[in-house]
Amino acid sequence: MFLISTRNFPPDIGGIQSLMEGLAKALVNHGPVKVFADNHGDAEKYDDKSLLNIQRIGGLKIFKKYRKANLISEFIENNSVRAIFFDHWKSLENINEDIVKKIPSFCLIHSKEINHPLGSNLNKRMIKSLSKVKNIVANSNFTKELILQFGTINKNITVINPGCDYPLSINQEFKEKAKKIFGDSFPKIITIARLDKRKSHQNILMTIKNLKQKYPKIKYVCIGDGDEKKNIEDLKRELGLSENVIILNKTNEQLKVSLLNESHLFLMPSIIYKKSVEGFGITFIEAASYGVGSIGGKEGGEKDAIIDKETGYICDGNDLNSIYENVINFFENENYKQLGKNAQKFSEKFKWDKIIKQYLNLI
Repeated sequence: MFLISTRNFPPDIGGIQSLMEGLAKALVNHGPVKVFADNHGDAEKYDDKSLLNIQRIGGLKIFKKYRKANLISEFIENNSVRAIFFDHWKSLENINEDIVKKIPSFCLIHSKEINHPLGSNLNKRMIKSLSKVKNIVANSNFTKELILQFGTINKNITVINPGCDYPLSINQEFKEKAKKIFGDSFPKIITIARLDKRKSHQNILMTIKNLKQKYPKIKYVCIGDGDEKKNIEDLKRELGLSENVIILNKTNEQLKVSLLNESHLFLMPSIIYKKSVEGFGITFIEAASYGVGSIGGKEGGEKDAIIDKETGYICDGNDLNSIYENVINFFENENYKQLGKNAQKFSEKFKWDKIIKQYLNLI
């Protein structure tokens, strides 16, 4: 049996949540899986429909983490566990080291959660926690280099990129909705990301403004919600982009993939903001699976998700000229068509049935 301990799991939304769900579903094909996950408001409805064996742990955070650790320890003592996977060093922190050492153990790292100043309390806690497991799994080469910079004792670090089982089949009704949203625009540009400073939405909007002269029928669809929602809405109005920019704070999976499928470019020139940095960017791969090339930022792990000048471009997300010039290059001489084809082929290596073998080979 495989055991997963995670703070992040659907129906909660986010990149780590999707990663842990994908990992759990991929492991099921190789043996039973038990998931210990933090509770969520809509968890009961999700769990009833899921084929996974999920045990939710609720209550106050300060008590929940100890209760969860005790439940996991008891489960390991009373069951034959082939391997255990932790989504975060904090999920591992309160587990007894002797118990973890008995079985192959993995802690996944993503970037933001390890980006703490060397010698700080969080940094010391992280180093101590990661020292317990046999395997640290970094989501990109960038994340691996980051953890080495922050003094990890455990040097057994393997880079395994997140898996992605896109493309999904698309209902005709949502295909029509996506076509209606984009209309006869060109180019059709999309971002799917949380609205926070790191994703550089403000620079995307200013780039769209600058591109209007060359592409009068340009349209940009932004899917996401977050702390920057009001600032992005205000900037859209200030720049006079009401006809060119559509912001969808909430959407369902079918409309999301329909809009991806209808797009020409996935644009997310991420930057480093305080401690927040892009560890990989699974949405680049999701877009690629629909034959859509991407432009991403140079600061994080995007280089694992985008092959520069082959499946898209890597730019400086802090520099408007860099973003603008890369968008121009993307569409010049219809480059976007070949970039999209290359991206679709590249996305096939991220299928979960291939990614999961990398984990199994470490057990």
